[in-house]
Amino acid sequence: MTVRELRTRYREVFGEESRSNHKQFLFRRIAWRLQADAEGGLSERARRRALEIANDGDLRIRAPKGFDFDGADQRCVHGKITPDADARRPLPGVVLEREYKGQTIIVKVAEGGYDYNGRRYRSLSAIAKDITGTKWNGYLFFHLPVGSGNGDEKR
Repeated sequence: MTVRELRTRYREVFGEESRSNHKQFLFRRIAWRLQADAEGGLSERARRRALEIANDGDLRIRAPKGFDFDGADQRCVHGKITPDADARRPLPGVVLEREYKGQTIIVKVAEGGYDYNGRRYRSLSAIAKDITGTKWNGYLFFHLPVGSGNGDEKR
């Protein structure tokens, strides 16, 4: 359907005009409504929960009285954390656990490496090889994302 046809269908289904001209949005909204009409919409419990979440009465629109705008600059972070070379790498201090052949493997992520069994390793793959005796992708062995680190990886 064209955008014009979808807007017409939207009007039929929702009983009001759509402000959107985004084809995919219109298609999905219409499909959702048709499915909700056919299968039943949200349960009453889900509706109540959604209203609780959406209640923005406690959101602050203005800064509190007496807020020190001049001093706020001193409380803000001005630098930024430089990312590790590999975005998949857990942050230092994280503890990784994995069961392997009835044994619990515990690895602590450290600055510039990993601590396991009293030794420092440069990579998770080296630890996995030490444990299994064969080459392993360390991220795969410890059930971490193994993609390129761009957020598209699957587990």
